[in-house]
Amino acid sequence: MIVVTTEIVPGKRVVEVLGLVRGNAVRARHVGKDITAFFTNLVGGEMVEYTKLLAESREQALDRMKEEARARGADAIVSMRFASSEIAAGAAEILAYGTAVKLADE
Repeated sequence: MIVVTTEIVPGKRVVEVLGLVRGNAVRARHVGKDITAFFTNLVGGEMVEYTKLLAESREQALDRMKEEARARGADAIVSMRFASSEIAAGAAEILAYGTAVKLADE
C-alpha cells in the first residue's frame, strides 16, 4: 500500500477516487510512566515514555487507515495527514486520514 502526503504518486495516475479513509487510536497515560515523565519534566529532556506512546499510536492509526483502504480495493492513499486531540485528562486520540485511490502506470 502506497501512502503519501502529496496529491500525486510519481509515475502513476489516479484512475479512481474511492473516498476518505481513516484510522484512529485512543491511548491513555500509564501512572508509572507519568511518574518517570514528571521527574524528566523537572530536570528537562525528552519524555521518552510519551514519545514511545505517541509513536505506537501513530503506527496503529496508520495500520487501521490502510486496512480500511485495502477493504475498499485501494492501491494507495494520497493527501495523508495526522491529527490529534485530547479526549480526556490523560487520554489522547491520534487520527490518520487520507483519500483512498486506485492507480495506474503513466
